[in-house]
Amino acid sequence: MIEATSCGGVVIFRGKILLLYKNYKNKYEGWVLPKGTVEEGEDYTETAEREVREETGVAASIVKYIGKSQYTFNTPQSAVMKDVHWYLMISDSYYSKPQREEFFMDSGYYKFHEAYHMLKFTNEKQILERAYNEYVELKKNSLWGGKKQK
Repeated sequence: MIEATSCGGVVIFRGKILLLYKNYKNKYEGWVLPKGTVEEGEDYTETAEREVREETGVAASIVKYIGKSQYTFNTPQSAVMKDVHWYLMISDSYYSKPQREEFFMDSGYYKFHEAYHMLKFTNEKQILERAYNEYVELKKNSLWGGKKQK
C-alpha cells in the first residue's frame, strides 16, 4: 500500500463555497473541493494555497485548519491510502477559472445547501459541514474577514 498526502481548501466568499466540476474523457467525475498533492519542500498550508490557486485561479487565504479526511483507492500498480488536510479559506471575489489540464470543466461559488448536495464524496461533505459551521461561528463573532486565525 502506498501512502499519499494532499491538502485542500473550503474557500468561502460572501457565504458561498467554491466547487470544481471534473469531467474526464466525457465521463462525469462529479463536483469536488480543490485539493492536491504536497510537493517536496512545501508545508501543508503552502500546498493548500497553491492547489486552490492552480485548480481554480483563486488566490485564497487560510483562515484556519479544519481537519483531515482519509480514503483509499486503487491504481493498476497498488492501493493508495490518502490523507487530505483541509483548511477553511477566504477569497476576495467570485472569480474562478477551472484548470482544464486537470479536467476541471467548471467552477463556481454555491450556497451551502447547494454545495453540500452537489459534492460527490461523503468525506468532502463532512469537511464542508465542519468548515461551514466554523465560518458561521467566526462570522457571528465578527472574526470573519479580519485578521487570520491560523
